[in-house]
Amino acid sequence: MADPRTRRALENALDDPDPGVRLGAAAALGTLGRDASRRALELHLGDLDWTVRAQIAYALSRLAQAASAPALAEQLAHDESALVRNACALALGHIGDRSTAPVLEHALDDESDRVRREAVLALERTGDPDVAKKVLRLLNDPARRVRIAVAVVLGIRKDRASVQKLLARLGRAELWERPALVIALGRIGAPESSGALARAADDPVRSVRVCAVHALAEMRSPKARKVARAKLTDRSWAVRGAAALALGRVGVRSDAVSLLPLLHDPHPWPRRGSILALGRLRAVASLPEIRGALDDPDPEVRLAAVWALGHLGDARAMGKLTQLLRRTRPRSTRKGRTLSAGEGAVRLVSDADTRIFDALVEAVGSLTIKSPDPVAQRTLRDAERSLSDAELDRPARLPSPTGSGGAGPSLRQLFARAGGRPGPAKKSRHRAPFSSA
Repeated sequence: MADPRTRRALENALDDPDPGVRLGAAAALGTLGRDASRRALELHLGDLDWTVRAQIAYALSRLAQAASAPALAEQLAHDESALVRNACALALGHIGDRSTAPVLEHALDDESDRVRREAVLALERTGDPDVAKKVLRLLNDPARRVRIAVAVVLGIRKDRASVQKLLARLGRAELWERPALVIALGRIGAPESSGALARAADDPVRSVRVCAVHALAEMRSPKARKVARAKLTDRSWAVRGAAALALGRVGVRSDAVSLLPLLHDPHPWPRRGSILALGRLRAVASLPEIRGALDDPDPEVRLAAVWALGHLGDARAMGKLTQLLRRTRPRSTRKGRTLSAGEGAVRLVSDADTRIFDALVEAVGSLTIKSPDPVAQRTLRDAERSLSDAELDRPARLPSPTGSGGAGPSLRQLFARAGGRPGPAKKSRHRAPFSSA
């Protein structure tokens, strides 16, 4: 509710005699995310009920204001409840204030493994330059969740000094920590890791094989191509898809021939991976097969095909891409998947339509720059006019064959590129869709 009285009423409810009401008020204030509520939440961080204290810490984590760091650090250092300390460490991680590094380092020895895990992750987010040295001793922590967090941090920091200990840990690691260790070694990229990662690509556990293939490709290991080619026929569809993406990253054009059979794989994930890899390899000889994927029953495969055809500049695909753009409409401006009620149950609704729309705008726009087409240009103008300001200003959700990147262009910028003009702000808030579809 936009009414400011909502916030004030919830802040007053933090003094209610019923702890359940105080708990609900703290959760609601966190959901509202109003910075003005910070002080009221901090004043109640010492509530007598530990569940309320934990919920207030979670609410402050959503506000993520540096001004809350001292109060949260004090609560982390002295609260008797492990779950409250856990919530405070999580909140400090969201804030990422360098001044809280000492109290987080002290929390690395907390009796609760949950607190130790959150302290490891939060310490990394503070930007402490010595975080790798401080957390490395926990690589052999009794709790698996702590060991996984340490591996993640060492990988993020690309800490070469920890490679030998990571390799030693990989040799005796439990099932659920092996993927984290493999990813960390791949991110660090030390040549001495390539042999262990190549062996991990034959691990009986599917997730380990997937991570090993990606890790070898990320570190540009000489073994990456050989391992990836061998895994194109793996019994697991996830590994086959990972192998295809890895070959795209390695970048040897002759591997395009090996990828073509995956375009007919029974599972959509290898089909998607092979299309993205063919696009990265600039395999123009595969354009007819990629065009055929525009009719694939899986939306993720169609999305990959749209990206690849635009990336390869396939003028022959202009007509089909333009038709698809006329029929496609973003489902929602919300990021990620959304929930909707249907037939008495809550079901997941895919956001594939939104991502395909964004990819089509980019692909058709880039093709019209190279080969101006009046029909395509008119379709782009109609598509732009059909969107509200909020939809035009949101970041475009485009395929990323190399992994997550930085912030991308907005939809307004994509339309402006296609028209060779800046993207002026629109006066109208919303117009009707340009297609009955």
